[in-house]
Amino acid sequence: IQNATRQRYTGLELEVGEKILGSCTELMACVRELILSSAELQREIVQSGQAGGTATDFYKRHSRWTEGLLSAAKAVGWGASTLVSTADDVVSGTGKFEQLEVTSHEIAASTAQLVAASRVKADKDSPNFNKVMGTSKSVANATASVVAASKQCMKMTEESKLVAVDYSQLSAVQVKRLDMEMQVKILELENELTEERRRLTTMRKMHYHGDGTTNGGS
Repeated sequence: IQNATRQRYTGLELEVGEKILGSCTELMACVRELILSSAELQREIVQSGQAGGTATDFYKRHSRWTEGLLSAAKAVGWGASTLVSTADDVVSGTGKFEQLEVTSHEIAASTAQLVAASRVKADKDSPNFNKVMGTSKSVANATASVVAASKQCMKMTEESKLVAVDYSQLSAVQVKRLDMEMQVKILELENELTEERRRLTTMRKMHYHGDGTTNGGS
C-alpha cells in the first residue's frame, strides 16, 4: 500500500499517506507479535493444566476462561483487519481519521482484555507470559502513535482547507450569513453528539450487562 501511495500521491496527500500508513504498519507488526506470543502462552497454559487429560478436556473444565480468551483474540484480529481497510480508505480520501482512531482504541482495549484473560491462568514467572506483557505494551505504544498521527494529519488537512478560503474578500452581509450558518451547524453537531453518546451508552449497557467472561473460572 505504501509503494502505491508514493506512486499515486504528491504533496500533502503523500505526506498524510506516509504518516498514516507508517504508523499503521508499525501497529500491525506489534499485533502480529502479540498474537504469536499469546498462542505460545496459551499452549503452555493448556499443557501445564491438562493433568493427564487432553486439551479438549482442559478447555471444557475452564469454559468461561476459554470463552474470554477466544473473544479477546478474535477482537484483536478483527481490529487488525479493520485497521488495514480503514487506513487504505483514509489515504484514498474515502475514509475518516476518526474511524482510524476508534479502531486503534478498540485494538488497545482488546489487547488489554487478552492480557487479562492470559494472566488468570498463566505462570507469572513464565518467559512466554513476560513476552505477552512486553508485546502488549508495544501494541499500546503503537496504537497511541496511530492516534497521534491521525490527529496530526487531520489538523494538516483542515488547515490546508482554511488556507484555500479567503474570508477577507467577503462582505459584511456574507460574513454575517456565514457566521449564522456556522452556529447552526455547531448546534446540530452538538445535538448529534449528545444523541450518539446516549445510543452508545444504551447499547453497551444492553450488550455487556453481566458479561464476566474475562474473569476466569471454570
